[in-house]
Amino acid sequence: MPREIAVLGVYMPSLTLLFVFALLLGWALDRLLAWLGAYQQAWHPTLLRVSLFTCLYGALALGIYR
Repeated sequence: MPREIAVLGVYMPSLTLLFVFALLLGWALDRLLAWLGAYQQAWHPTLLRVSLFTCLYGALALGIYR
């Protein structure tokens, strides 16, 4: 994958697209976990959501740039 992607004539880092993809994937996973009731078992649900997004974004970035 190239390091930069042209979007409407503006060069953007490919990590921007990964960020959007991780955001959408995290949102879908968040809805699934909420539906399953997993957040009732968490000590701090907001912290779990942020950690989930961070892990998704990091895994996608490492998968692309490695």
